Amino acid sequence: MWSLPDGPARYATAVKRSTTTAMTPDEIHAIGLSEVARIEKEMKVIAGKLGYDDLKSFNAAIERDPKRHAHSREEILEIYRKYLAGMKPQLPKLFGRLPKADVEVDAVEKFREKEASGAQYNQGPRTDRGPGGSWSTRGPRVAKDHLDGIHGVPRGSPGHHLQISIAQELEELPPVRQQTFYTSFAEGWALYSERLGKDIGFYKDPYSDYGRLQDEMLRAIRLVVDTGFHSKKWTRDQVVAFFHEHSAVDEVEVQSETDRYISWPGQALAYKVGQMKILELRERAKKELGGKFDIRRFHDAVLGAGALPMDVLEARINAWIAAEKSGKAS
Repeated sequence: MWSLPDGPARYATAVKRSTTTAMTPDEIHAIGLSEVARIEKEMKVIAGKLGYDDLKSFNAAIERDPKRHAHSREEILEIYRKYLAGMKPQLPKLFGRLPKADVEVDAVEKFREKEASGAQYNQGPRTDRGPGGSWSTRGPRVAKDHLDGIHGVPRGSPGHHLQISIAQELEELPPVRQQTFYTSFAEGWALYSERLGKDIGFYKDPYSDYGRLQDEMLRAIRLVVDTGFHSKKWTRDQVVAFFHEHSAVDEVEVQSETDRYISWPGQALAYKVGQMKILELRERAKKELGGKFDIRRFHDAVLGAGALPMDVLEARINAWIAAEKSGKAS
């Protein structure tokens, strides 16, 4: 975008619209570099404990190990169903309010399989009859991602499913707000939910936790390369090299992701920015409330008004913290 008339201003507007924050491209770029370094450090600790000196050799070993791959569509579906079934009884520990509708796991239709993402959530109708949505996945081309942690499962539930279904069930909201979508909120919540899985005891297998970190790394890389392209005049080769240096993403996905950032400026920033804002608000609430902090009430406050811009969410949580302190929160 820098090459267009008023390019820097155009990109700054795209960043603001996508993240719903006042953060500048330079600020986001710096945060991205910091997060890439932090996540990489955590990944190296896991690799070291498993006997590998560096991430490249560890990634290569995973690639060669048939035990780390699914081998059929049916196997992937059963793995997802198993993990969602294991997550369901844990949800009351994290949420006071749960949606009436459940979530199902389906295969992506074969005619859509080539262009579909590894997994995706399809929201259901506004009803408490039947499933509220489906979490669908394609065949085993990217199957190592599934067995390295099933790290996307929490993105389905408690991620997108809880966030969208609860919003649809909030009768006090007008219909437009029941259906409103802010990428920073929806995708930020979904990425935040992956960490919730670890908080309640998932990812005990180091390979699973490594898979979770790989997924978070992709979102951190996006902060660097999107701003790199459109603000810092990075070339395509620079972006591809950064991907290969800091991830195990295969060449097909690297090229696809790179095309995405070129053609959709700013959109990919929303995931990590949203996640980090929710984590920031949670830490603020824990610090200010001390022993009064209840993770279930915090999550209900985050999800209890539908999708919101980040500045509105922050104002809402600040008001909730004040009400919790005074004992006047409902």
